[in-house]
Amino acid sequence: MRSQRFPRLLILALALYLSSSQAAADSPAEVFDKRIRPIFESPNPSSCVQCHLTGVDLKQYILPSHRDTFVSLRDQGLVDLDNPGKSKILHLIEMGKDDRSGAALIHQSTRTAEYQAFAAWIKASAADPELRKAPKLKPEQLAKPARPTEVIRHARKDRLLESFENNIWSMRFRCMNCHTEGTPQNQKLVREHGERVAWFKAAGPEATLDALMKGKLIDVKEPEKSLLLQKPLNAVKHGGGQKIQVGDQGYKAIRSFIEDYTRIVTDGYMRAEELPDPTDKLVRYGTDQWIKLDNTPPDWGDRLLAMELFAWDAKAGGWEKEPIATTDRLVWGKGKLWQHTLTLLAAKGSERAEGWKKGNPALPKGKYLVKVYVDRDERLKSDWTAPLGERDFAGQTEVQSDWPAAYGKMTTIDAGRVRK
Repeated sequence: MRSQRFPRLLILALALYLSSSQAAADSPAEVFDKRIRPIFESPNPSSCVQCHLTGVDLKQYILPSHRDTFVSLRDQGLVDLDNPGKSKILHLIEMGKDDRSGAALIHQSTRTAEYQAFAAWIKASAADPELRKAPKLKPEQLAKPARPTEVIRHARKDRLLESFENNIWSMRFRCMNCHTEGTPQNQKLVREHGERVAWFKAAGPEATLDALMKGKLIDVKEPEKSLLLQKPLNAVKHGGGQKIQVGDQGYKAIRSFIEDYTRIVTDGYMRAEELPDPTDKLVRYGTDQWIKLDNTPPDWGDRLLAMELFAWDAKAGGWEKEPIATTDRLVWGKGKLWQHTLTLLAAKGSERAEGWKKGNPALPKGKYLVKVYVDRDERLKSDWTAPLGERDFAGQTEVQSDWPAAYGKMTTIDAGRVRK
């Protein structure tokens, strides 16, 4: 056995030696023609599409000339002349390599080939004294994506997922679990209407977003006509009735997400100034905790009512400055009643946000200040982007509750206690 294995090992070692010797003998131009040019000329997208929905492709960093391509990368700080293996362009290619989801695995072989090709070519080029000291290119000659860095980052799938979680996933309890895969309500609807109604996936927000991107609920040609918006409005017949109205928190969240998503996937953002306002530093968490107002006054009837809850800060001996929860819904005038689920709020990166992210987010037991706002003049119907503010302030009160979850366990407040 040993005598048979030895020649095989010798042959393998010789083959590896010859291969490495050949690779070492290749000039930067030869490596470029053999390994980089095929990427440049390929009609297929690069592995960039795994992490980016639009705006960037590896081809955009390549020029027809090996010399110009190297100088372009060098001038942009994407090549490390002294440590070629640590070049930034290689790091960019490797982004997403640790993702082991089914969709990501499709791109693994492409990424590996791209990385190995660029690593070999950069190593050969960085060892060439003439390339190292070649004159800089003019700014307009550099090979790079047409969109600015801020736009490229905004179009990353992880950024889109974060927006989806904050805008759509956090509003899922407004649907009373009718569209949540696996719930009793949803199972009944699936038997009646098919799997298309189970669009909130049990696997979580990422699976739900993937399903939406492949489905027909978002219309990228006419975003405002998307079924994801029109169904809960009941503008298109909806078995669950009207769940949102123009201008409320649900409408704002869904429409803002749809319009942003549409511009991303159609490569509609040209400049960083066109991106959505980045000033929103809050993370939102949907809950099945309900709050109810009884005996609402006549002038609140059939108007949008919004509520903010402020937690008691025992250390400071006062109410927290920023709301910990919010919600809004139309008042049922005939029934003198208003009720809805709470959406929790926390500053990004805060201890509270990290805690809710790890577990089941819920408003803690305790006392809270409740501020109520009513859109009496129905301003939001004509301007859905308008906020409710001091002009709409209807009053406030305090409430103490254990905040049990479920529709049948609402925390109830008599509206007569709400005073300015």
